[in-house]
Amino acid sequence: MKRPPRIPLLPVVLALVWLLVNASLAPGHIVLAIVLALPLTLAVRRLRPLPAWPHRLHVAIGLIWHVFLDIVRSNITVGSIILGASRRQPNAEFIDIPLRMRDPHGLAMLSIIITGTPGTVWAGHDPGRNVLTLHVLDLMDADTWVRIVQERYERPLMEIFE
Repeated sequence: MKRPPRIPLLPVVLALVWLLVNASLAPGHIVLAIVLALPLTLAVRRLRPLPAWPHRLHVAIGLIWHVFLDIVRSNITVGSIILGASRRQPNAEFIDIPLRMRDPHGLAMLSIIITGTPGTVWAGHDPGRNVLTLHVLDLMDADTWVRIVQERYERPLMEIFE
């Protein structure tokens, strides 16, 4: 069975953003969106030598939901730490998490997810050993964090990008 041709998403997204910003579906705006999106895509192609072709985008829906819930929970936890609701001192620690994922786009998304979640920071990545160094504001159980990163974030990202 012949594979359908891949459509680059960048010009489509740029054209849609142009139309949304202008709040118009007038033919002139559609033509202008296309005229601007195509040359801009060609111009930035040299800045992005490795194209990303995500697979199984339905997996991204579950990942987005998990990330949203984790961000809400982390905001509540970090807020209670900052406001002093918890009288104990937070246990800030660095932990090393072994990763299986090698795709640079997946690793970039993982870094965005981790750094975007309050209370955690992507502190480094050793590409030779493929180990992520994670800083956690209030570390209770390192094994739980390893499991969260590997199962909740890394596994779906591998399905999407590898």
